[in-house]
Amino acid sequence: MVDSDDSFEWESDGEAEPSSAPASRNMDAAGLSTLDPNGRANGEAPPNSLVEGYVGMGFTREMVVKGIKEIGHSESNALLELLLTYKTLGDEAAGNCSTSGLIPRNTEDDDDFDFENWDGDDDADGREPNSDGSGHEDFLREMSEKDNKIKSLVNMGFPEFEANRAITICGVDAALCVLVDSIYAAQAAGNCSYMNPSEYEVTDRGFDSFGGRKKARLMEDSKKKMKRYGGGAQGSRPPLDGYHGERMPLPHPMVGFNLPTDRLRSVTRSLPKQVIGPPYFYYENMARAPKSVWMEISRSLYEIEPEFVDSKYFCAASRERGYVHNLPIEKRSPLRPLPPKTIFEAFPHYKKWWPTWDHREQLNCFETRVASPNQIKQIECALASSSNPPPLTVQKYVMDQCREWNLVWVGKNKVAPLEQDEMEYLHGFPRNHTRGVANTKRYKCLGDSFQVDTVGYHLSVLKDMFPNGVNVLSLFTGIGGGEVALHRLGIHMKTVISVEISEDNRRILKGWWDQTQTGTLIEIADVKSLTNDRVASFIRRFGRFELVIGGLEGEQPALFYHYSRILNAVKSATTRI
Repeated sequence: MVDSDDSFEWESDGEAEPSSAPASRNMDAAGLSTLDPNGRANGEAPPNSLVEGYVGMGFTREMVVKGIKEIGHSESNALLELLLTYKTLGDEAAGNCSTSGLIPRNTEDDDDFDFENWDGDDDADGREPNSDGSGHEDFLREMSEKDNKIKSLVNMGFPEFEANRAITICGVDAALCVLVDSIYAAQAAGNCSYMNPSEYEVTDRGFDSFGGRKKARLMEDSKKKMKRYGGGAQGSRPPLDGYHGERMPLPHPMVGFNLPTDRLRSVTRSLPKQVIGPPYFYYENMARAPKSVWMEISRSLYEIEPEFVDSKYFCAASRERGYVHNLPIEKRSPLRPLPPKTIFEAFPHYKKWWPTWDHREQLNCFETRVASPNQIKQIECALASSSNPPPLTVQKYVMDQCREWNLVWVGKNKVAPLEQDEMEYLHGFPRNHTRGVANTKRYKCLGDSFQVDTVGYHLSVLKDMFPNGVNVLSLFTGIGGGEVALHRLGIHMKTVISVEISEDNRRILKGWWDQTQTGTLIEIADVKSLTNDRVASFIRRFGRFELVIGGLEGEQPALFYHYSRILNAVKSATTRI
């Protein structure tokens, strides 16, 4: 899985050979105080390597230069979303829609673009446009026009943050039909429909299109005006596509296509011809992600139906996840030894203190954090001041807390979170797999990880197909749940190219690999540095990848775009060897 940290570096490829330390992050990046409103450090040109990095992802050089000129390059996700929207709208939109609402500079001769003399600040002479004061009236007039267009789009059923984003991309002068097309294009590209409204913030940079940097008083006034229609919150009506924010209908019970205990149920599925056989891919996300997220994932991965599974059928803890993959579903086999399926099977010593009114047999899905000492103390105080058994109201309060935080009974009227090694055990990892990092980080990385027994059951079909081992491209690796599953299946990993931004996760994977594996591990910190050309070079060096595995938690469209892009690059490069 992936850490939410999105501070990528561009100056280093982030690759570490097995004997090398994991790649470090770029600590020399310009701070906020040194960035101009367009995200450029002290008005300097963006590094040519940054442009080439986006070109390596499949965008044209002209499109990248245009995007950087429009919104800067300090926010990599915002720039990627703009480029995806350009790509969806097509070349015409890329030429006509601009963040500033003005005609973009001519970049037809972008091969000769002068990065040395990049104009770092439109107001480099120290004067604001219309410094005679008339600019204030123009600014407020354009803000009023923007408010009216936002209101019109909200009344049409679009969330306000999508309306805001469309106007930012296409300009305040754009016609409503153009703004609607932009919203639909962004939804198709997986941008606006996934964005958390709280992530959209009106900033100085956002107002550059309305006349440059204005005084703090005008900025505050404009923010207050934006709050008239909810201050960035989603509008009251659903958008016209009819499924934004709608939950994915999930099967009940959530048992996937089959379980190890199934002997009677038979499920068949048909796959598109172009994805039958290797390279096999396997992508995980939260089952309860919005329907729009799952539709985009399936659309990008060849319209394959997700397999929804609750890990409570494999272990003593629930974990509802969906998996989009092209693996065969026949002749699967479970990992051995079979894991315990109940709390007392896993931890019999807790039975001594378990009250008769706590009827839990399994734990809920693990979170990335645990209950605080103050919450534990409140539970103990409520029990200490009650009779035995406590009143139903106290029982309900305690059970709600125990279910939410996966608390177990460790003494009389005393509860506690699971220890990290207990979470490792329930997840299918070896004991002390995450030891060596801070306790809070251990909980976080375990909460974000694969459930190994579930994933191992799905991957088990690879063992007979590849008796000599596999090459694996592991995206958003986390702490190596997929790799541990393959190891426990007895599948030799000849080469693993692992992409994971968290330094702690990389260190955990590296430590486990050095203790258990004989193959080659290459760790890459920045998914953006894994360009299509670099994918092809790995295939020439190590041979084809038999498996491309990865997973994300929730709504992260910019990162999922990279999974889809890299998978397509693998398939394309494989056909050429």
